[in-house]
Amino acid sequence: MDEMTASKQKILIVDDEPQNIKILGEALKLFYQLFIAVNGKTAIDLAQSKKPDLILLDIMMPGMNGYEVLHELKTDDRTSNIPVIFITARNTEEDEARGLETGAVDYIVKPFSIPIVKARVKTHLELKRHRDTLEYYAMYDGLTGVFSRRRFDELLLSEWNRCIRNRLPISLIMIDIDHFKLYNDNYGHPAGDICLKRVAEQLNSVLKRSSDFLARYGGEEFVSLLAGSNLTDAKTMGRLMLDSVHDLNIPHEYSPVSDRITISMGISVMNPKQDIPASKIVKTADEMLYESKAAGRNRFQVSKSSD
Repeated sequence: MDEMTASKQKILIVDDEPQNIKILGEALKLFYQLFIAVNGKTAIDLAQSKKPDLILLDIMMPGMNGYEVLHELKTDDRTSNIPVIFITARNTEEDEARGLETGAVDYIVKPFSIPIVKARVKTHLELKRHRDTLEYYAMYDGLTGVFSRRRFDELLLSEWNRCIRNRLPISLIMIDIDHFKLYNDNYGHPAGDICLKRVAEQLNSVLKRSSDFLARYGGEEFVSLLAGSNLTDAKTMGRLMLDSVHDLNIPHEYSPVSDRITISMGISVMNPKQDIPASKIVKTADEMLYESKAAGRNRFQVSKSSD
């Protein structure tokens, strides 16, 4: 795939009529990357794997009709946010109302006008790009590039529920840069920002699995969630994080703990249950972080609880 094709927004065309696919394809292929499906099952598979920015969906198809396809897309977290435009021969007000109520963003009646299709496709793709940009900035911390506090709250709940379903343990690590205020006061805020970025990158680099993640919790505090990790796993990760930040060798001559930047951590390991709120693991890890600081910093304290 060349660079120009890779940068194009993606459209999935779903229609069982080859002529309709040909007309739409000819009109859109210069501007967008296209995928084609001739039935509902293939459409759902492509939507999940290719993550199109927009779907043009026929209603009357053999097997699954368009309403059924849209219902499946909207009830799947992987595809629920993909905008769908119905392009169909069904032209009554009731049909259009049903299509929009089902979750389509627009409704175009066949025989369609190519200029109208292009205009509506462009409008909805611009809206999608705008929404994606807003979601990106809500998901990531602007300074460090790791996940934001908001995204952490979302992922904590989903991973907590996943571990309940699969009967897996879950570990959470609260991380605080030792005496960061003294660093900022003496080296300046620009240096402090660079320090935060470097520490975040280093912590992120030691995570082992795709399900492990790091977020900036606020100020100089970070949090890492390790779904499926037991006590031994969590302690191993805590040691890796401690050593990796120490090995950055960022000078901090004003720290009473060390001659360089160090971190303190609180680790909580739990077996999630339906009657335990996900917030409890955060509270426990925060208590362990407090104990680490009270014990002299540059270390971690661990709490294992399933209650």
